[in-house]
This record gives sequence, C-alpha cells and structure tokens, in this order.
Amino acid sequence: MPRVKRGTHRRASRKKVLARASGYFLTKSKLYRAAMEAVDRGLKFAYVGRKRKKRDYRRLWIVRINASCRAAGLSYSKFVHGLKAAGLDLNRKVLADVALHDDAAFRNLAELAKSALAVKESARLALEKE
Repeated sequence: MPRVKRGTHRRASRKKVLARASGYFLTKSKLYRAAMEAVDRGLKFAYVGRKRKKRDYRRLWIVRINASCRAAGLSYSKFVHGLKAAGLDLNRKVLADVALHDDAAFRNLAELAKSALAVKESARLALEKE
C-alpha cells in the first residue's frame, strides 16, 4: 500500500477554515484548532438563525396586521377567520404589507371580513332556530 502524504490537501482545508474564521477575535482567527471550533459554532448559529428568521418575520407580520385590525375595530383572529369565510386567501406577508402601506385597502379588507363574519353568524342563527 502506498504512503499517503497529505501536504497540499491538509494545507488547503486548513486555509479554508482559517479563511472562514477571518475577523474572529484573537487566536480564533489564527490558530487552526481554535478557528475550527469557532467556525463550527458559528455555522451552527447560522443554521439556527435561518430557521429563526422565518419565525421572527411571521411574528412581525402578525403584530402589524393585528395593529391595523384593532384600528379597524376587529381582532386579528376574527379578521383572519372573516377572510377565510369570504374566500380570500392572502398570506400574512401580503396582509402586513397592505396594512403598512395602504390603509384604505386594509380597511376594505377588514370590512369584507366583518361582512363575511356577519353572514356566517346569521346563517348559524338561522340553523339554530330550525
């Protein structure tokens, strides 16, 4: 079995790790072992952060929609339920953008949701009377 010398491959992989660690504090950017630990840790945080970003944006959108709903005299949950009852399928990102930039359009959506809820409630009451 031939002897394996890892000179160029080892140097390349170490350079790659140290390049990723550039800008880290003290030995974390200079010594391979410390850089390796710091890079691994950083990559774990980056992975988690990509998942958290989705959660954080959804929470932000819900807060913005809720604020506009309250201004229109409706709670967030009733607004979303009313939109579903009206057959409108807008996602939270679009609703938050409309709430932030076009108040008149959002008020129209809120009125549409209110009317759909009223129709649904009257249908429920009619069924109860029978």
